[in-house]
Amino acid sequence: MQNKISEVLLQNWDYAMDQEDWSPPLKDALGGVSSEQALWKPEGEAANSIWETVNHLTYYKERLLHKLKGLPKLPNAESNDDTFTVTESGEDAWEQAVSRLKKVHADLREVIEALEEGAYDWGGSGHAPGEEVMSLILHDAYHTGQIVLVRKLQGSWPSKRSFG
Repeated sequence: MQNKISEVLLQNWDYAMDQEDWSPPLKDALGGVSSEQALWKPEGEAANSIWETVNHLTYYKERLLHKLKGLPKLPNAESNDDTFTVTESGEDAWEQAVSRLKKVHADLREVIEALEEGAYDWGGSGHAPGEEVMSLILHDAYHTGQIVLVRKLQGSWPSKRSFG
């Protein structure tokens, strides 16, 4: 039986990827995006492409998954900027990048389901598991907004959307 903390985390985890709430979920923000659109960047040095953002999100989800499952720690990126790197191109590579993001999100969901009442009690260093999950949910929402903005700038976001 799930506790209230894991229920809230799961609900918000689902909002981040699959369910519309106050903002579009990642699956909608990424839906129908071609590799060409995924690589497009607005002008300015600080702008990231959709693909770069997907790789960044995947990087941090994979790190948390390894941590929460007690798997060997993944190598650190040189800097946060390096987590936005894209080294491939083409539709197949883009579809694989999105699939990888969705898979690690689903894998983390299973870990969140198993969190117990003490998800916010942490004897180790750093943040408690529940805090890290909530932080990643907010991180997803922030970057989903950026993806939607990039799509609006490139003209690939629908002018009218229906959601329910």
